[in-house]
Amino acid sequence: MIFDAHCDVLYQLQKDPEKTFSHPALHVTYERLKKTKAKVQCFAVFLSPSVKPHDRFRSALEQIDLFYNKVISPYPDMKAITTKQELNELKEGEIGAVLTLEGGEAIEEDPLKLATLYRLGVRSVGLTWNHANALADGVMAKRGAGITELGSEVIRMLNEWKVWTDVSHLSERAFWDVMEQADLPVASHSNCHRLCPHPRNLKDEQIQALIQKDGMIGLSFVPFFIKEHGKVYAQDVLAHVEHICELGGENHLGFGSDFDGIDEMIEGWSSYEAYDEWMNLLHRHYSANQAKKFLFANFSSRFPG
Repeated sequence: MIFDAHCDVLYQLQKDPEKTFSHPALHVTYERLKKTKAKVQCFAVFLSPSVKPHDRFRSALEQIDLFYNKVISPYPDMKAITTKQELNELKEGEIGAVLTLEGGEAIEEDPLKLATLYRLGVRSVGLTWNHANALADGVMAKRGAGITELGSEVIRMLNEWKVWTDVSHLSERAFWDVMEQADLPVASHSNCHRLCPHPRNLKDEQIQALIQKDGMIGLSFVPFFIKEHGKVYAQDVLAHVEHICELGGENHLGFGSDFDGIDEMIEGWSSYEAYDEWMNLLHRHYSANQAKKFLFANFSSRFPG
């Protein structure tokens, strides 16, 4: 079974209204999920920076509408889930689908809009995507500021609802602000800075802080988050797995592929079906119990609600 904490299918469906969730150009499709023994897939609501400020909430609603109309409704085995009980009650062959928000720009500085997204099923919220907004600074914001007053209010709301606060994309200062304030922090798709010094990756102290707070690190399959130079192979991802385990994170490690949000792929990989090779590789290097934790159990045991 696989729990994948991040993909950008909804953004791709929004960009091309002719696409269905079975379109072969997508990395993640219904057929690929079924074939590869997926159990839970998180679907991010991601807004292009080109979306104008007062169009952002509507754009987010469009993606959520696509989630229910193109991902859930046509496929009886796709089940929208919002609680751990619903996850645990998934029957054999059923796949849980979770809405997440990649960037607080969508709420247009209005907490009521965040409450609306929560009621529509969003169960993980990243405060920003790379740049600065009204909630926090992202990793690409030059000033590197932390969480704003509104950002703190949003975190209080997420704590009350028992929703994940996603630290992927945050500036380092904002990360530490979140660690002080959030009850349920996760990094849905981030890798190890020590092995690949990309700004989006987490330093050892950040990884250890997430571990100490019983959070999760979802390793991404984005090649330039895995290795700084040269071709990237599946074997290179193992180095990130091992590094997190060395930091004490065996029970806090999962995967957030970022499929459909990337143009480049690991050598030999072309879609979600790469998980077949990845599962085999994990089982060659780790025990069956460890592989199960990495692929599914660690994230599923911490699913909110």
